[in-house]
Amino acid sequence: MNDESNEQTENRLIAERREKLGELRSRGNAFPNDFRRDAVAGELHAGYDGHTHESLEQERRVVHVAGRMMAKRVMGKVSFAKIQDRSGQIQLFIERDSISPERYQAFKGWDLGDIVGASGVLFKTKTGELSVRVEELRLLVKSLRPMPEKWHGMTDHELRLRQRYVDLIVNEQSRSVFALRTELIRFLRAFLDALDFTEVETPMMHPIPGGALAKPFVTHHNALSMDMYLRVAPELYLKRLLVGGIERVYEINRSFRNEGLSTQHNPEFTMLELYQAYAGAEEVMNLTQNLIREAARTLLGRDVIEYQGTEYDLGQPFAVMTIERALKDHNADLTDDNIRDPDVLKSLCEKQGVEVKADFGAGKLQIELFEKTVERHLEGPVFMTQYPAEVSPLARMNDEDPFVTDRFELFIGGREIANGFAELNDPEDQAARFHAQAQAKVDGDEEAMFFDEDYIRALEYGMPPAAGLGIGIDRLAMFLTDSPSIRDVVLFPHLKHEAD
Repeated sequence: MNDESNEQTENRLIAERREKLGELRSRGNAFPNDFRRDAVAGELHAGYDGHTHESLEQERRVVHVAGRMMAKRVMGKVSFAKIQDRSGQIQLFIERDSISPERYQAFKGWDLGDIVGASGVLFKTKTGELSVRVEELRLLVKSLRPMPEKWHGMTDHELRLRQRYVDLIVNEQSRSVFALRTELIRFLRAFLDALDFTEVETPMMHPIPGGALAKPFVTHHNALSMDMYLRVAPELYLKRLLVGGIERVYEINRSFRNEGLSTQHNPEFTMLELYQAYAGAEEVMNLTQNLIREAARTLLGRDVIEYQGTEYDLGQPFAVMTIERALKDHNADLTDDNIRDPDVLKSLCEKQGVEVKADFGAGKLQIELFEKTVERHLEGPVFMTQYPAEVSPLARMNDEDPFVTDRFELFIGGREIANGFAELNDPEDQAARFHAQAQAKVDGDEEAMFFDEDYIRALEYGMPPAAGLGIGIDRLAMFLTDSPSIRDVVLFPHLKHEAD
């Protein structure tokens, strides 16, 4: 059947359902809200699947259930229906002589997708299926649009993203992905609260964007008559709280970056960001490893996770490698003698098709080459360490080698999952780096940071030595649910206009 025929069929079915709704309206309230449910399918199955037919007959448990009708079978004197609620499905056993003839006749005209309420006694059918022997049956909501074709569900991936409400109705896998995502966020809170971290909320609209190298979204506050920016990261506000004495602090936050769309990028995303006073990069790397390992154990019950056909053992210590070591492993022309030579790095970047700007120093060139030649090979889990200071404007320089910082990123499956570092708490060093970022912005780098005078003032009061961590919750959810795209773990991902 072609698209035009499908649309004609759908329009006809919608018209038929609108006629049925019109009949309901003519009889009174077509959308009642006086039915009260006292049980859900999952609880009933958990509590009674192990009971025998005889024990259920003896107990005579009366239940009031409600949900969306997902299956229906009319067989003369007896009919069956499956309704679905937030916890699963339960079968309704509907005998013609157990409800009014008018209601039974009306039920035969109800459609899949309708939301119904039923009251009756729990029992088991001859086939052993837990069911409700219906004594009262009501139509609570008339569904005007037909469900996706019964045997194929909703297989058009883009349609699933645009109409997530339908995807969640018909695809159990989608429901399980988002249930696990919710459990993941609950786990993160419990894990950090147990370590005496304090959860806070910081502004989502910033007068000065900061905390990450990213292009911000701009908005305007009418009452203040000033432009503001949707936050690209909460970092600078959380570190102000370190200054204020909240020595272990975290936020599960929504951040926004005005960048392209990909399987790993959505313009708005969820991130865990935390800071711990009197800790360095190693302590936060250990925390990161323990957090991800315990998340897998708590949510999935195992250390070995399969992601897109490859197994990852989170029970083993995560590997550690420096950026320069990885660059030499994947670029035969690089040696200890030339790995910081801008001319050599520029030549290699150009050979890889990387656009090189005149103001790129050796550190920026290293990272451009790393992203082009190394990242996709990092199956991991592996901590990449010693990022160049040039691309780490908020990280503390390494005491022995100021070209690099005490910064790490965790990669799993060729994707960055976490970013952390020992924090720069020298206000004069931070001011100098802000000045360099501000000049880069003047020179055309849209992702460079602004100069934040208030943050420098906060540092001048004294911020304790500390380390911080950011984890992309969307990407971690992708890994734990074996989802290939960030759009699969975001309920309403950003897409082009439907007309386009």
